[in-house]
Amino acid sequence: MTDSHGGWGIWLRRAMLALAALFAIGPGYAAQAAHWPLPHSLCHATSATVQPPRAAPRSPYSCNGTPTGYQRGTLWLRVDLDTIPVPRNDLVLSIHNTRFDALSVGFVYADGVTAWQGVRGGDFGTHWRPGAQIAFAAPDREVPLRSIVLQFDRLTSYDLLRMRLATQGDGALEVVALAACVGAALMLLFIAALYNISLSFAVRRQFPAWQAAWAGCMVIWGAVWSQLNLFVLPGMAGSFSAQLCTGLSCLAVMLATFGAITALDRRELPVALRIATLALGIGIGALGVPLSFMRTGPLEFWASVLGMMVLADLTAITLSLTIAWRRGNALARDFAAAWAVPMITLGVTQFLPTDRLFWGGGSQMLVLLAATWQTIWVSVSATRRLRRLRVERDHALRAEAIAHDLARRDPLTGLRNRRGFTEAVEPMIACAVAGESPFALLLIDVDRFKVVNDTHGHDAGDQVLCIIARELERWEGALCLPARFGGEEFAMALSGLHTFAATQFAERLREDIAAADYAAVIGGGDITVSIGIATATEDADFQSLYRQADRSLYEAKRRGRDCVVASDPQPDGDLAVGMVA
Repeated sequence: MTDSHGGWGIWLRRAMLALAALFAIGPGYAAQAAHWPLPHSLCHATSATVQPPRAAPRSPYSCNGTPTGYQRGTLWLRVDLDTIPVPRNDLVLSIHNTRFDALSVGFVYADGVTAWQGVRGGDFGTHWRPGAQIAFAAPDREVPLRSIVLQFDRLTSYDLLRMRLATQGDGALEVVALAACVGAALMLLFIAALYNISLSFAVRRQFPAWQAAWAGCMVIWGAVWSQLNLFVLPGMAGSFSAQLCTGLSCLAVMLATFGAITALDRRELPVALRIATLALGIGIGALGVPLSFMRTGPLEFWASVLGMMVLADLTAITLSLTIAWRRGNALARDFAAAWAVPMITLGVTQFLPTDRLFWGGGSQMLVLLAATWQTIWVSVSATRRLRRLRVERDHALRAEAIAHDLARRDPLTGLRNRRGFTEAVEPMIACAVAGESPFALLLIDVDRFKVVNDTHGHDAGDQVLCIIARELERWEGALCLPARFGGEEFAMALSGLHTFAATQFAERLREDIAAADYAAVIGGGDITVSIGIATATEDADFQSLYRQADRSLYEAKRRGRDCVVASDPQPDGDLAVGMVA
């Protein structure tokens, strides 16, 4: 996880605060607008077959009961303005988009003139508005309006109609406000979808991918439901968009279910509950397919079945999150907080009237905002958890690096041990074999160190070794690596020096060690070292160099100690040993 996700998290938290403000302010501001919902019971007339546009019904209007027999034909509705306390001019009729083939609206004036306007599937012209609404503005005339006539062809469900009247001034303000709300929600969902996609790749977990799919599905659903897609795809207007929204909403519930359940450890949930919850999600997604194509039949019944399945799914998810939370899953707590708003929202839309909220956006606008809240909350929570995991990971990596280094360090002197030394010099030897830079290996052995231990004790001997280590450590760098192999044996790797220069360097090193101050440890005794040198050839490796340097060191000991001996391989395989006195 990179630091960019921290910036995402800050942005998402700010977005969540803005969304909370929109939740609080939006309904109240919308309530201030002057609008009048049309009563559910309107005078109606029907025809079993589709009639020409703007045709008068063949049978008289009935103002009692609910219309029937219109799904394959035509339905006329009459709004008598005498029964509604509205102004008689400057009116706009807003109808929530639903499944129908064509709609004609006639504004009937007191002088008998009827001004007709109309839309049909695939062509809403300039009548569509954000929030899945179709607006028909009454022409401005001196004569007052008397009634409004609506002619629907092949309307799927009268019970799903949502219609209201408003003044044209308020209607214009509502369009701007609703478009701003929808645009903000869709933008937040889109950004959250991108964030969760990047998160899923970064952490290699399923639930951010499901969350990204859910957010992406809600973006498409929101764009189609709000009709903002008609800016670029005007041919989608009408029943096609309404049917597509049904399928997308069912798919979104299924994706959200998978996102919530896959975020929880399998061991934290009863198997039956996990399977049942996922099955409910799949069932909702599958039910969305036939519901999307339904144009006739009991659509309201299946919508009720779908609503009950969604409530059951939310209950199962709530139970799953509660069980996982009680078993110590911190992610379940975050998901519970995220799901609280959508669950409350769905409950409100099931049992309370919401059609007048958000300038006619109603329950769908509430669902869109709740989905945005849920997605942002989960994204912020995941960011917080991943930041904590990243801190823990960084601590673990640092601890691992320290442990790795300690395993390659001599605990007494702090120099590299044999393991750390051999790993570090391999690249230097490789460069020498490739002819890029010469390499020399020095083996350094403390003369008569056993006498020091026997005379002054092992603690004094350890202090002597530490003093020698400090002398060697002064030269440590990219081209010079000191080490302690164990006991009184040290080593040093030199890159960039041929045999002669390496021998001169070793002689300087021998003198520095002999001149070091050991008085505080062993009194007035002298400490000397013997050094053996081996230089790399084109076929050298560490083991062959070590054997050569060891032979040189043995020769230095044989010649009286306190000296430097270098060895050069000869073509016949013998060593030419020279001594620097």
